[in-house]
Amino acid sequence: MIAIGKYNDLRISRAADPGLYLTDGDGHEVLLPRRYVTDDMKPGQEIRVFVYTDGEDRPVATTDTPYATVGEFAFLQVRDVNSTGAFLDWGVMKDLLVPYSEQKVRMVRGGIYPVYVYLDDVTKRPVASARLDRFLGNVPADYRPGTRVTALIISHSEIGYRVIVDNLHRGMIYDNELRRPLEIGQTVEAHVKFVRPDGKIDLAAGPAAVDRMGAACKRILDALDRAPEHTLMLSDSSDPGAIRAALGCSKKDFKKAVGHLYKEGRIMIGEDRISRLSND
Repeated sequence: MIAIGKYNDLRISRAADPGLYLTDGDGHEVLLPRRYVTDDMKPGQEIRVFVYTDGEDRPVATTDTPYATVGEFAFLQVRDVNSTGAFLDWGVMKDLLVPYSEQKVRMVRGGIYPVYVYLDDVTKRPVASARLDRFLGNVPADYRPGTRVTALIISHSEIGYRVIVDNLHRGMIYDNELRRPLEIGQTVEAHVKFVRPDGKIDLAAGPAAVDRMGAACKRILDALDRAPEHTLMLSDSSDPGAIRAALGCSKKDFKKAVGHLYKEGRIMIGEDRISRLSND
């Protein structure tokens, strides 16, 4: 089945004057218009395309990259407004409709708004809604502390940033745990700290400490393998800037990783250096 409003891996079945017809292998076809066809596309080849609906509500494929697909939240800009609603630029040729009934405030041309993209039950075409709460918290927030997630920054309050977690849940990243401010509309990597009884999730920006230490361990071992005599002139007393320049990690993560590798018997620690003990 060809999924409208999503990416599909389809096989080129035949060429025609309008473009290439793509099939899902179950008898369903969709047109890839000629403007998107390249010389290296041949019948029998499988390609990845985005499928949406044209002005006559017919499925059509494109190699353009939309800013959001069905089931995702994004900040999109209004390109036009008419009696039907607002039309958003979402990265493909046909703009994305937000009916007036799906607007929290009246949208204006040029404005940028957070919306959710979904498939309309009646027309079977992708549309958007600015009434975000309807699409959040509808499934249990089944996360363990430390789980990696993606967070879309929606707004800022007196205590931190309200976010959407994995396109499913409400969350919060607190100001007092940030090294630098975030930007509204930015998507960041974060990890779960706590899931509240109401399903909202407290997050910390960036990967969990255990993930960062694992990454730091790998960077240290890789750097030692490349270094002369498998030795790095870095230690607990090294300048944080020197550690970040050499390994791309903080001094705190460096110290944790060095202690872990030493306990595993993989490095030797000197007064001003660390050395590789094995090449496993």
